[in-house]
Amino acid sequence: MSELLEKILDNRNMNEAYKKVCANKGAGGVDGMELEELDGYIRENWNSIREQIRNRSYKPHPVRRVEIPKPNGSKRKLGIPTVMDRVIQQGIAQVISPMCEPLFSENSYGFRPNRGCEMAVREMLMFLNEGYEWIVDIDLEKFFDNVPQDKLMSLVHNIINDGDTESLIRKYLKAGVMVQGRYEKTDRGTPQGGNLSPLLSNIMLNELDKELEKRGLRFVRYADDCVIAVRSEASAKRVMYSITDWIQRKLGLKVNAEKTKITRPGRLKYLGFGFYEDSKAKEWKCRPHKDSVEKFKWTLKKLTNRSQSMAFAVRVQRLNWVIRGWINYFALGSMKTVMNDVDAHLRTRLRVIIWKQWKVAKKRQWGLQKLGIGKDLARQTAYMGDRYQWVVTKTCVVRAISKEKLSQAGLIRCYDYYLERHALKLC
Repeated sequence: MSELLEKILDNRNMNEAYKKVCANKGAGGVDGMELEELDGYIRENWNSIREQIRNRSYKPHPVRRVEIPKPNGSKRKLGIPTVMDRVIQQGIAQVISPMCEPLFSENSYGFRPNRGCEMAVREMLMFLNEGYEWIVDIDLEKFFDNVPQDKLMSLVHNIINDGDTESLIRKYLKAGVMVQGRYEKTDRGTPQGGNLSPLLSNIMLNELDKELEKRGLRFVRYADDCVIAVRSEASAKRVMYSITDWIQRKLGLKVNAEKTKITRPGRLKYLGFGFYEDSKAKEWKCRPHKDSVEKFKWTLKKLTNRSQSMAFAVRVQRLNWVIRGWINYFALGSMKTVMNDVDAHLRTRLRVIIWKQWKVAKKRQWGLQKLGIGKDLARQTAYMGDRYQWVVTKTCVVRAISKEKLSQAGLIRCYDYYLERHALKLC
């Protein structure tokens, strides 16, 4: 029995894998088992499963196909393994990842320890401010669906050189997928959604990183999102055509000819960020791309839909979750004006919700008086009817349900929270 496989099956490693899978939560796979049932299942069946893995008789379940709508109208295909298979995959990844890390490029930031989107964007800014202002934006067509498995496994073999572990990994690649109750083979690709897929994608695309480094090119890669920065349009054209050809010939991957393009920094969207040149500072900076801002506003709009009935405190809590998450991600960028606009619009929508919840004139007068409005003005405003937008923007309602009152109710001010997080990013 191989030493590497025993490290994977070691109780401490598998316990750590179990904890991580539970922390990440997520839905169950094709067997219908949920995370809450996993502990009891492992206690009862782990010894048997471990022996099956050791003698190569273990058979992973097919993944469950889930399609996630994308902004452009298409759908992203995810493959959700069973919770037990997620634990085993996580156990494999925990042991193999440290073997891979020394081989990976410094310019690769996706799905790696102590690396992330912010570091990738910072490096992109560094290239732009060094004068590399022509961008080759490489788009790999349905990367996770099109990975050649034999090529991938040969690269895995070069790193781990362990037949037992390689056999288990290949079984996960070949496990198949259930689509609307029908089984389909998976002769290509690695399911996007499995715990092993991020590591396997980096093993595959590390070959691209090495080629770009060999050519002396400046590039940033986050998973399958790769951009190359050069000094001139002529260089950009040459790089785009030669690298596209190399990817298709050497890696057997498909490059989307329509989406792969040469662009300028001001038109680039990378990891949700856009880029602009600060004329005063004479340097390139980043900010949330307009598409990212619109998506954020749309999410807030859904949470403040008047037809969605929920307690005000619950609504504020859900808004705060979204606000914190979005700002934490984009805090590196410049967005004071955007945050002010979002704050103002959000306050208006919350005032409409409160005005609607008060329902009748008597309750509205009571509410306004409780918030400090005089009796006569409160009465006059209360009987203005259901012209929600006009009432909450043109009357004393603005003063009554002020931003201070909303803050006291627990609502995060986007502008203030952004300034706080942005300052930390610049330290």
